[in-house]
Amino acid sequence: MFVFLRRLSARFIRPRGPEAGALRLTRKRIYILPTRAGLLYAVVLITMFVGAINYDLALGHALVFLLASLALVSMVHTHKNLQNLSLRTQEAPPVHAGEMACFHFLAHAPEARPALEWSEARIDAALSSAPPPSPQILHLSADTETHLYLNIATQKRGWLPLPRLLVRTRYPLGLFYAWAYPWPQARCLVYPRAMFSPLPPGQPSGAGGAGPSKEGEEDFAGLRERQNADSPRHIAWKAAARDGGEKPLLVKLFAGGAQEELWLNWVDTERLADDVETRLSFLTGWVLGAEDAGCTYGLRLPDARLAPARGPVHRRRCLEALALTALADEPACAGRREAAP
Repeated sequence: MFVFLRRLSARFIRPRGPEAGALRLTRKRIYILPTRAGLLYAVVLITMFVGAINYDLALGHALVFLLASLALVSMVHTHKNLQNLSLRTQEAPPVHAGEMACFHFLAHAPEARPALEWSEARIDAALSSAPPPSPQILHLSADTETHLYLNIATQKRGWLPLPRLLVRTRYPLGLFYAWAYPWPQARCLVYPRAMFSPLPPGQPSGAGGAGPSKEGEEDFAGLRERQNADSPRHIAWKAAARDGGEKPLLVKLFAGGAQEELWLNWVDTERLADDVETRLSFLTGWVLGAEDAGCTYGLRLPDARLAPARGPVHRRRCLEALALTALADEPACAGRREAAP
């Protein structure tokens, strides 16, 4: 019966939309029902009450009324365990598709709140036989902000809005079940998956894409360990032969001469994949590889163009452009490709 009532409430009691700022649970936003143990407790009390009437037991009446009053007091405490609980969201750091998005909250209550359970509220899943998400058990101290974290799996790029939450409690005796659906307004930016391949060749800065830089115009500056995005033509093969393959491959570094700019172009990914999401994943890998290699790189997409630069801010701008690009399918992209700069 309890499962039926919960599914019925999930079907007809729809919570309001996301709310910005601090969210506070008032008494009108808290729902309460007896648990299975509470229903069994009521059946036992009714049986005892009938027996006390049948045998005219004064002490039996007193015991029944005492246990009934205990249940009523438990109901009040269960409801008040959620009342005046406030939640405030913090900024969620960006992640790549396939990783876990971590939403950060600050919970505050004027009094101690023991034995709280909270999780993602999958209301549609409550109508089916799918198991509910595993709740986290919380014990909030009085008048103290507590840090809470909710991890949600990501599957595709773009903005991931925070789903509605489920906060519930059975404190103190487990006879009643109180719950609420807080829904703070928050979202997490999901970058495309990163797929790595050798970086495209660079171009001289200011050359307007006239061709690759001339060899012999730069001075040798040293060696560093090779990364996945480095081109094979920069590997120090003589040093690798001296090491006998026992050490990581080294890449030559040069200084002076014409500075190269690396353009990460949407068109260059045609040879790597056919579908849009995989091509965006290769561009994401190029951005990460170019940043790790210390290159000055720019990004060209059918609907965006970022001038060459480098650094954490430029990397973030490139990844945001890849995550929020309007590219959806290959036919739609073909018409835009002709207008790309």
